[in-house]
Amino acid sequence: MTTAVQPFTGTYNADPVHSTFGFAVNYAGTGKFRGTLGDVSASLDAGDDGLALEGAARVESISIQDPAQFRAHVLGPDFFDTENHPEVTFRSSRIELDEDGTARLDGELTIAGITRPVAIAGTWAEPVAAAGGGLRTGLELATVIDRRDFGFEWQMQLPSGGDALGYEVTLDVSLALVQPEA
Repeated sequence: MTTAVQPFTGTYNADPVHSTFGFAVNYAGTGKFRGTLGDVSASLDAGDDGLALEGAARVESISIQDPAQFRAHVLGPDFFDTENHPEVTFRSSRIELDEDGTARLDGELTIAGITRPVAIAGTWAEPVAAAGGGLRTGLELATVIDRRDFGFEWQMQLPSGGDALGYEVTLDVSLALVQPEA
């Protein structure tokens, strides 16, 4: 049995060099189409009401396989619709950290202007002294969503039958969080 802990005080902000938001979806039934949003911002606040995490990732920062072929389509209205919705955002409603390093978060995820409740699980790291001063911690989180819940309805049938693109999307978030020296 694990015990919930609250190891943080104050505010930690994402280290943009070491924080990413990734996704993977089955492509043509033979492998994964993967992408990463590299421009990630987040803050973890520890207050009297417990922990709160808010984060955003700029979709224009996307890195995908074969960008020449897919970039415009992925950023367009069939998917992220970046002209109208430039960011993916998350806001926690509950965070539970266990002494064994397990993390569970509930909150609201907004993609392409559509907000849905999500549960995210993963691991957290005990705060440690950072090389440049202050404290550093990390969260490694993942969840699976149905892309249709966020308006990503596009589909194409393969010549051999079956869907070109899966509906289940795995989201992976890696946050390196830094609290500056007081």
